[in-house]
Amino acid sequence: MNITRMTPFKQLTRMYSAVLDIQNSLSQFAVSAQAKNDRQLADIESLNARIVQLESTCRELSDRVNQPPRVVERPSFTPVPPFTAISRPGEFAPYSTCSVADFYHPRFLEICGMLNHHFVFHRKLWEWVFVVHHLLESGEVKSGARGLVFGVGSERLPALFAKLGAHIVATDAPEEIGESNGWKATGQHSAASSQIRYEDIVDGHLFDERVSYEACDMNHIPEHLRDFDFNWSSCCFEHLGDLEAGKQFVINAVEKCLRIGGVAVHTTEFNLTSDNDTLDSGQTVLYRRRDMEDLVERLRSRGHTVRPFVVAPDAHPLDFHVDAPPYKNIPHLKLAYDQYVATSVGLIVRRGR
Repeated sequence: MNITRMTPFKQLTRMYSAVLDIQNSLSQFAVSAQAKNDRQLADIESLNARIVQLESTCRELSDRVNQPPRVVERPSFTPVPPFTAISRPGEFAPYSTCSVADFYHPRFLEICGMLNHHFVFHRKLWEWVFVVHHLLESGEVKSGARGLVFGVGSERLPALFAKLGAHIVATDAPEEIGESNGWKATGQHSAASSQIRYEDIVDGHLFDERVSYEACDMNHIPEHLRDFDFNWSSCCFEHLGDLEAGKQFVINAVEKCLRIGGVAVHTTEFNLTSDNDTLDSGQTVLYRRRDMEDLVERLRSRGHTVRPFVVAPDAHPLDFHVDAPPYKNIPHLKLAYDQYVATSVGLIVRRGR
């Protein structure tokens, strides 16, 4: 229809209707745009939340990667006595180093009973049993005999030897040395005989009569500690500064502290990993096979009798177990120390001149 032929009212009405249509269309477009905008905002918020979650997960994974590796715990079985005897036991403690075979021998349990100490596969207990066995076998531990111990710590041996009639001088490092090396804090240092007074082994009054205590720097043994029938130390001379200082201590303990014919038994740390590289100085040193053989030869050349140095074979599955930090201590026959595997070793010397 030609608009010029329409009345003004109809024209106005038509125009008004067109305006309403335009408004409606604009309104619908605005609503649609708002809805679309709301969806986009929701999507953005969802993406931001996922980003935060991913960042948290990345931080957690990064923290795990930077953590030190964990040792996987595996179920293990450690035998406990009584052990089944399948044959007559052979010689006890025939080797110089800690061996599982010694723990299975009836003599080991017998000496544990003498010390009133529970059985455990631990090299420190092996050292005490090793010392007791070889000193008793020497015949020097008897009524009226005089014994001397270096670095006594919390040992039960002075109480046992006092029970057997010997008179013991128990020594340990001066208190400042024990404190600076951390031995006092870990119960490995004694400052009085009361700290080694085990009344479950020997009567307290008898102990007080037969055991005395004094401080002793093993690098400078006092002149009055002379003419003993026997002496011993358990994992001490590796703490004297370097390999040579420990060797010289053993020589001094034999030649300065024993009467002729007296017996010394000393244990220390033994390097199983290498006969070349080792820790040769510092707070703790590790003696190699060649170091022990050198000490044996030096003692023999000076006229003393030394039991042959023989490293024990690995003949039992527990001989292959290496306790690693943080140490579990059961079993604790070999241990990872620095970059080496170490165990305990003992030396038996009778003074010849």
